[in-house]
Amino acid sequence: QVQLVESGGGLVQAGDSLRLSCAASRRTFSMYTVAWFRQGPGKEREFVAGINRIKGPTYSSDSVKDRYTVSGDNARNTVYLQMNSLKPEDTAVYYCAARTGLSASRSPSDYSYWGQGTQVTVSS
Repeated sequence: QVQLVESGGGLVQAGDSLRLSCAASRRTFSMYTVAWFRQGPGKEREFVAGINRIKGPTYSSDSVKDRYTVSGDNARNTVYLQMNSLKPEDTAVYYCAARTGLSASRSPSDYSYWGQGTQVTVSS
């Protein structure tokens, strides 16, 4: 069982940066893939980025890769999502999720553990 707690969301202006944190209740990198998803208003939950110790970081698109960085601190049991050059379309609730195993997946249904989410709002 893994408990996940996100933090770091907020209201920012376009072009600003935010760093989201996902604190896990136990060591995750040795056994889990951890990912960030987001769900905008009226939209389905979508994969943003993920990381594990075998494949390293993966991103949903080149556009995300150019602006976001996912990283992990195993000593702190924490995964981060650094978001730069934020745009209004990045507005969403951002969720941290974990799945047992070290194969990357972009499907929410493959993740067993979820945090409560943190709101990111980007104004134009």
